Amino acid sequence: MSPVSKTTFKDWQDQQRQDAEFVAESLELEAGYQIARLRLLRGLTQAQLADMVGTRQPSIARLENGSSVPSLSFLERIAEALDATVEIKIKPKPLSP
Repeated sequence: MSPVSKTTFKDWQDQQRQDAEFVAESLELEAGYQIARLRLLRGLTQAQLADMVGTRQPSIARLENGSSVPSLSFLERIAEALDATVEIKIKPKPLSP
C-alpha cells in the first residue's frame, strides 16, 4: 500500500493564499464582511446605510455578500457613513529561498 498524504487545513490555506484568484475573492469578501460587521455594530439596516450613502439597499446587499466589486469612492462613502476609514495596503511578497 502507498502511504496516505495528509494535508492539514493550514497547509490547504497556505496553498490557497498562493492562488491569485483565491486571494482576490478573499479580499472582496473581507471588505463585505467588514462593512456588514460595522453596519450591525452601528445598529443600521442595509436600507438605512444605503440612504446614508445615496444608493439602494440591493447595492449594499451585493457588496456585503461579495457579489459586486465596489469602487474606491463607493467604499469611502460607506466608510464615512459608518464613521470608519478605508485602508489599502500593498505589501511586498516574501522572498523565495
